[in-house]
Amino acid sequence: MSYANRRQMSGNRTVAIVVVALIHVLIGYALITGLAYSVVKKAAEDLKTFDVEDEPPPPPEEPPPPPEQPQVETPPPPVVSPPPLVRTNTPPPPVSTAPVAPPPVTTYTATPAPPAPPAPPPPPPPPRPVISQAAKARGSLPGLFSTDDYPQDAIRNEQQGTTSVSLTIGTDGRVSGCTVSGSSGSASLDNATCRIIRSRARYTPAKDQSGNPIAGTDSARIRWVLPEE
Repeated sequence: MSYANRRQMSGNRTVAIVVVALIHVLIGYALITGLAYSVVKKAAEDLKTFDVEDEPPPPPEEPPPPPEQPQVETPPPPVVSPPPLVRTNTPPPPVSTAPVAPPPVTTYTATPAPPAPPAPPPPPPPPRPVISQAAKARGSLPGLFSTDDYPQDAIRNEQQGTTSVSLTIGTDGRVSGCTVSGSSGSASLDNATCRIIRSRARYTPAKDQSGNPIAGTDSARIRWVLPEE
């Protein structure tokens, strides 16, 4: 007999004992209180017909779960290092050069340029003003020269002669231009002639028909003679 069946029968006996004890208490109480005999008899009959029903057996106990097995940790896979890289010096492929053909020579025939049009004629010079009064020197031009003006290199070289010059007179009466028209044979004497006339000569300027001063011209001859010692 299993432990569950024995426990169930023990429980039934306890209940039956308690019921019987209660009936005895009731009978004693009925005798004490003078109850009728019929009541006691009925209770006795009920006691005889009392049937203790068996309680349904408890459900079978579930088998205990299997013990948990310890989990075994799987070691990580080993680290595998890549094989060393082996470099091989591979020679570059040979470069094949194909002969390049020279570019074709193209000949061009130059087309002659059309002739340039003739240059237009220069404009006519402005009409020269009519001079009513020529420029006049204020004094003698040869009188502007002295023995001290004789160039020293011309004296050493014993140079002498006559220098002819053409002069341009400005509206202010001063000599604005001097050109040697006839050389004395000495460059020193020619240069000294123009230098002295430009710096010392003074003129009354030329005038037009209205009396306004205008540019004029003049000429002069200067004779150079070696000074006596």
